[in-house]
Amino acid sequence: MIPQEIIRKKRDGAELTGAEIKWFVDAMAREAIGAGKVAAFAMAVFFRGMTRPERVALTLAMAHSGQVLDWKGLSLPGPAVDKHSTGGVGDKVSLILAPIVAACGGFVPMISGRGLGHTGGTLDKLDAIPGYRSVPDIALFQRTVRDVGCAIIGQTADLAPADRRFYAIRDVTGTVESIDLITASILSKKLAAGLDALVMDVKFGNGAFMHALKDARALARSIVDVANDAGLRTSALLTDMNQVLGLTAGNALEVAECVEALVDPGRGEARLMAVTRALAAEMLTLTGLAATPAQAAAKVETALASGAAAERFARMVTALGGPADFVERWQRYLPPSPVQRPAVPARPGIVAAVETRAVGLAVLALGGGRKGREDQIDPRVGLTQVAGIGETVGADRPLAVVHAADEASAAAAIAALNEAYTIADRSAATDAAAGAAIVRERIGQSKRRPRHQAGAP
Repeated sequence: MIPQEIIRKKRDGAELTGAEIKWFVDAMAREAIGAGKVAAFAMAVFFRGMTRPERVALTLAMAHSGQVLDWKGLSLPGPAVDKHSTGGVGDKVSLILAPIVAACGGFVPMISGRGLGHTGGTLDKLDAIPGYRSVPDIALFQRTVRDVGCAIIGQTADLAPADRRFYAIRDVTGTVESIDLITASILSKKLAAGLDALVMDVKFGNGAFMHALKDARALARSIVDVANDAGLRTSALLTDMNQVLGLTAGNALEVAECVEALVDPGRGEARLMAVTRALAAEMLTLTGLAATPAQAAAKVETALASGAAAERFARMVTALGGPADFVERWQRYLPPSPVQRPAVPARPGIVAAVETRAVGLAVLALGGGRKGREDQIDPRVGLTQVAGIGETVGADRPLAVVHAADEASAAAAIAALNEAYTIADRSAATDAAAGAAIVRERIGQSKRRPRHQAGAP
């Protein structure tokens, strides 16, 4: 096949065959075609879109471009199930959720990512734990999942290598925001992980990549349909990201919040725990570990209240190289920042709205994320006691406490937070925003099945 003919066909709006897509992906993974042709293909898809069968073919081709894990060979006594979030500020759900599901009989081989733009990355949080191996070899990864029930790691070089190259090119060519390509990118890694089931947390709001609920719904529908067509049982929850999730933003600070929530679930921030509980229950019902949503919710509560989830987290940390007493003595291993200052609002009042993306960028500016690939993250910095919509703030209740490396950085973050927060007198709009359900919708498998497309992997 000739790559430019495939590009031209998609450029002109025609539907590609599964064989054409597979050939192009294989050539891309082997670097048999240059970055320019890959970029042209991405741009053609960006403007012309893909049909559902094309999305399935692209996803499968990228998933099979490298190693595909096989959990059946380990004779796991339960299903391999994962959760994936589209990202947000303060999104630390995975650190609480994976141990919960493991304690309920699931096996969670979670392959996560690093921070992207204003959003924090799960791996960056775990890297704050001394000794934790966030990119272990496959043997250690599988052994940890088998013995502990969960392991949270990063994508290895052998899993979906075509996606790694494709994403790097999309990142610099303005084609990241394509629903077709986002769908294939997310699902190729999940299919390569050999899962039995997947639950998506698709976020919407001013702190998410998809601001509008309708756009998040379209992405969720695409992912759910393509995943199920590709043989991976999948559902999605749409969750609100119009304010920081939890009370912290920043890597070590978020780890500490998760440990405290696992050890004493009653101390967990309400919105954070609501999302975590909902996703965990969805994973249990989707895999048959619970017969009904009510039974799933009860199992989640038992895993938290009994301490079983906290124990699984502790064992995971130890198995992947972290301290054996991390859960009991996390303060010893997560050193505080040298400067901690309250971000007092310019005037007292009620938090009416938060520009959540701006809060994430404030953490990034503190050193809690990367502006470039080579940047080093300072795990100590970030925010605690983050105020939510509907809270009364003033001299005695700051917008947040800033944890910084120096006074200048702290001052800049305080100024940024004051810009990001809208303070007003109590109003009906504020009350409604504060009381809005964080889990807005569930997206299940569509009854419509696409026509078969020959040549798909």
